[in-house]
Amino acid sequence: MKRAALVACACAVLAVTGTRAYQETRWPVVRRYAAPEARQAVAVDATHFYVVANRRIGKYAKASGALVTAWHDEDGGPFIHLNSGVVVGGELLCAHSNYPGVPMVSSVEIWDTATMRHVRSVPLGIGRGSATWIDRHDQAWWVAYAHYPPPSGEPRRGPEYSVLVRYDDQWRETGAWAFPKAVVARWDGMSTSGGVWTDDGRLITAGHHQPELYLLSLPQAGAVLVLDRIVAVESEGQGIARDPVDPSLLWSIQRRSSEVLVSRMPR
Repeated sequence: MKRAALVACACAVLAVTGTRAYQETRWPVVRRYAAPEARQAVAVDATHFYVVANRRIGKYAKASGALVTAWHDEDGGPFIHLNSGVVVGGELLCAHSNYPGVPMVSSVEIWDTATMRHVRSVPLGIGRGSATWIDRHDQAWWVAYAHYPPPSGEPRRGPEYSVLVRYDDQWRETGAWAFPKAVVARWDGMSTSGGVWTDDGRLITAGHHQPELYLLSLPQAGAVLVLDRIVAVESEGQGIARDPVDPSLLWSIQRRSSEVLVSRMPR
């Protein structure tokens, strides 16, 4: 009876993950920074990191962890729910939505990293969902859109409708991929909250609150991302970033301790 139970349990794990390697050893945390803005995401460039909350962003020095400057939306301003960001060409681009409002409205908001002045917006409108993360890869923009159960979601559309969309430089859609059912099941009723591409074409994604990352890849055919493996981490979901100086470092946040964590990925 015990053997049968163990076999059933093993089969259940394989069914849930749909991948050969269920979970790697936890990637170790090699650095920590205190940051009260650690609510949504962190982005990073060569010398600074940018910690994102719903309506404010802190710019910190990587060398010391000291706050350099901060931006915040004014009372009654247009910002509602900032999400994950990425630094490209001296600009910080953040996914933004009206979460938990419906219908879901999304945009990409952009800051000059030198001055932390908001410089422009890319309106993405209604239709795809709530924009949660953005990255630059293979000469294209990649934006993930989340869907949620009621009351924060649109009628008859749950997390399984979350989608990764590719855009060209004129923000014209050039492709879209659904997330694997095994990953959707592990989101625990929420959705994708962070994602970054690696140089070798792997996609590292995070959920909303689970202490794990989902390593995905584009399919050879069809429109559903492929789950390669699941990695245990200390940080519990939200936005992530790769270090441009040392690509083996993955930056994340820990909401409950208001920290930025830097983890070492295996090469």
